[in-house]
Amino acid sequence: MKNSVSTFMDAKGKTEKLTMLTAYDYSMAKIIDNAGVNGILVGDSLGMVCLGYKDTLSVTMEDMLHHIKAVTRGSKDALVVGDMPFMSYQTSVYDAVKNAGRIIQEGCAGAVKLEGGATVYEEVKAIVKAQIPVMGHIGLTPQSVNMFGGFKVQGKDENKAKQIIDDAKKLEDAGVFSIVLEGIPWKLAKIITESVTVPTIGIGAGKFCDGQILVYQDMLGLFTDFTPKFVKTYGNAGEVMNTAFKDYIDEVKNGVFPSEEHSFKIDDEIIGKLY
Repeated sequence: MKNSVSTFMDAKGKTEKLTMLTAYDYSMAKIIDNAGVNGILVGDSLGMVCLGYKDTLSVTMEDMLHHIKAVTRGSKDALVVGDMPFMSYQTSVYDAVKNAGRIIQEGCAGAVKLEGGATVYEEVKAIVKAQIPVMGHIGLTPQSVNMFGGFKVQGKDENKAKQIIDDAKKLEDAGVFSIVLEGIPWKLAKIITESVTVPTIGIGAGKFCDGQILVYQDMLGLFTDFTPKFVKTYGNAGEVMNTAFKDYIDEVKNGVFPSEEHSFKIDDEIIGKLY
């Protein structure tokens, strides 16, 4: 069944949780979509796991559109959400609406995601007014890494916790259909989930959110530069791939591959005329 914004809204408070994973290319989008997730996020995390940047700040709109287009071609049932990269919405309300529109119009995504709470209230409101669904993102927002002084858990003191709760309510008022809660204490995430009428999607925010999301490279052991505390490894695909690559190299060097079964034939009579 095709997932939509309504699928997410209807899941609020239900026993069955929403599931999301990231994807950045056609092949992986097909695999993840076929597994049955509710949503695929084409995150600006691609800057780190695909492009090798130290953070997400160098990712451009063109980077995002390139990957979003690939993912939407490979996804049939999941709601594809396109991330709005750094400086694509912070400069003005006009830029925010224009760039969100590009993600929908050119990228064919079903929704956009942007980071921030009260500070992006007007931008979110304007994007929603333009009939573009918005997923919010508060807590540890990677585009604010320089302000945070690194990738640190947010909301651990009273004032910051209250600010995150207020941010969630502001986003709800602005019209978001869901909110990603990243890198916050689970008890705070529980309060937020109970305080808003839109579903919360957790990543490092505990089990009381309405859904969860992970970067697929993290959960499969494909990205080893660092592993966040909140990641559970569901399979070591990196190890399997490394073994396969080594086997390939060994077989090529020793003349085992390609064998006759992997080769094309031609009549010997024709070959004789070529000498």
